[in-house]
Amino acid sequence: MTAKIAYDEVEVGTELPAGTFPVTRATLVRYAGASGDFNPIHWNEKFAVEVGLPDVIAHGMFTMAEAIRVVTDWAGDPAAVVEYGVRFTKPVVVPNDGVGAVIEVSAKVAAKLDDRQVRVDLTATSAGQKVLGMSRAVVRLA
Repeated sequence: MTAKIAYDEVEVGTELPAGTFPVTRATLVRYAGASGDFNPIHWNEKFAVEVGLPDVIAHGMFTMAEAIRVVTDWAGDPAAVVEYGVRFTKPVVVPNDGVGAVIEVSAKVAAKLDDRQVRVDLTATSAGQKVLGMSRAVVRLA
C-alpha cells in the first residue's frame, strides 16, 4: 500500500504535525502484557534503581512505536512505512507520580528518494532530553 500523501506535493523540509504521547506506569503494564516484555526495569522501581537506572523506564520498542505514529498519522497508511530505524540514546523515565512522562516527537522530510519514497527524520524527546537518535523512516507516497 502507499500513503495518501502525494509525492509531488511534498518538498524537502516539509514538517509533519508533531505528536505528544503521555506515558504512565499503567501504560507500561499494558504494553508489557501485549509485548510479553515483563523485565522489572519497566515496572519495579526498587529493581530499576538497584541496576543503576533513575526510576522505571519505558520499553524501548514502546518509545520507538510512539515516535513512528507521527509518520503513520501523516502518511495515512502504516503500510506506507517501508523502513524504520532508531538508536536508543536515553531512556524515557516514568515516575510513579500519577502524571508519568511525555514523549514529544517532531519530524520532517529530509530527502526525496527514488520510487516515490521520502526519508523522514524524527526527533523524540522526553523531559527535555533526546531519547532516540538517528531516527529515520522511509515512506512510499502516492
